[in-house]
Amino acid sequence: MTVKEIAALANISIGTVDRVLYHRGRVAPETRARIEAIIEKYQFTPNPIARRLKRNRPYRFRAFLPQRDQDAGYWGQALAGIEEGAGQIAPLGVTTEIIEFDRYSAEGFQKAAASLLEDTPDGIILSPIMPEKIKGLIADIRSREIPCVFFDSDLPESEPLCAIGQDSFRGGYLAGRLMHLFAGKITKPVAILDAHGEDYHITRRRDGFLRYAGEQGFSTVVREYSGYKGAEITVEEIAAFLRDNRDITGIFITNCMAHRVVEAAHRVAEAAQQQTPHHQGERSFLLIGYDLIPKNREMLRTGDIDAIISQRPAEQGREALLNLYRHIVLEQRVLPKIDMPLDVYIKENIPVPSAAASAAT
Repeated sequence: MTVKEIAALANISIGTVDRVLYHRGRVAPETRARIEAIIEKYQFTPNPIARRLKRNRPYRFRAFLPQRDQDAGYWGQALAGIEEGAGQIAPLGVTTEIIEFDRYSAEGFQKAAASLLEDTPDGIILSPIMPEKIKGLIADIRSREIPCVFFDSDLPESEPLCAIGQDSFRGGYLAGRLMHLFAGKITKPVAILDAHGEDYHITRRRDGFLRYAGEQGFSTVVREYSGYKGAEITVEEIAAFLRDNRDITGIFITNCMAHRVVEAAHRVAEAAQQQTPHHQGERSFLLIGYDLIPKNREMLRTGDIDAIISQRPAEQGREALLNLYRHIVLEQRVLPKIDMPLDVYIKENIPVPSAAASAAT
């Protein structure tokens, strides 16, 4: 299907089709409807290279995300996917600038946010974490009418062009069900370490787990750790929690820090052995967390972590950028919400790292 063929089918000029395709000039409503019906029926897609030549300028996208080494390297995996997507659309005249910020520095965040909006890019992808900081930035993006795609999480009432991520409530509910399946009958409390509890998707994971626990009638202990204090959750903080809560069935940690729970458990066990030589140093609780970062992958392999829920960060980053491209350059409709699957990994089915994941480590 070509523009000439659309014009022939609609019995109008090529120039009129061009005005509808590129939103230039006035077209009678009935004519526009006739052309759009033909485009829809034949799934016509304008040539992006020809369009760029018409506009005589490149497209500029920007990605905004935490520093690649933060959250135990999780963002490095997302970044690898973004870079892969950027490589795919670069030959079509799209440049992608990646802006990393320190999520634990208010000053660093503001400086990076200013760079993001400088010279008004054609489109933006970002992860709407840290709602108290990000809401103002999202409002600025909307006021400038810059198309924006979310990945990794969503934020209510923000109205992005598209949001790519898991159903976080279902993810937490799934974690509760996994805990129940592994433990069998649960008679002792189950702990939730709510890391980055200020983030909407983290809160939803916690709420999903609590919903399952409530339905099944087992008790929970919730400890919230806020990223606003200026650092990631530490081994020392987790060790203190373990010393205060020795009689638990398991722990669900709502982000990628399951490996630090393992480190904390080893530290507590070593200290107990020093005081009581016959003390058994093995971990006595189940452990379920998120994200196949390298340390979690290794501890899943050794059996120190019982299960990991993966959210495919590299795929999310790549698809966020490609959906922005589809909307802006190809002028295709994109779905407002794209759900990522809830992948569950245990020792026996650990996947081989993808090329994107390997590049990020």
